[in-house]
Amino acid sequence: MADLLRLSEATALALHTMVIIGKQETPISASPMARELHASEAHLFKVLQQLVRAGLLRSKRGPNGGYELARASDEITLMDIYEVFEGPMRKDGCLFDSVACDRLTCILGSLVEDVRTRMVNHFEMTTIQQAGRT
Repeated sequence: MADLLRLSEATALALHTMVIIGKQETPISASPMARELHASEAHLFKVLQQLVRAGLLRSKRGPNGGYELARASDEITLMDIYEVFEGPMRKDGCLFDSVACDRLTCILGSLVEDVRTRMVNHFEMTTIQQAGRT
């Protein structure tokens, strides 16, 4: 059965890191973020590299270097980040990877579809700026 919400450690790090970076006025290096998130700096560095490749972050070298958002914090959604690591979020109402039954209605009613709809809406509508206010 498929997970209702697939969220790897890399995705969780990416979401939190982007909020941290979004609050900064100047570029920030990986070290203080790794300390704040109690994460391996090596693992965080790999996550940051993926975010740079995806065009969500820019990296700057030098004494005042570090990472900064590639777009404004109110233009990057949680879904933008999620999809870099997990791919498209499922929007259907089935727990199975492929249709497993020919029932007209799910034995769980609309629960799975309702939960997925709420998750998709939250991830699509919440920006880094908004997430940083909570």
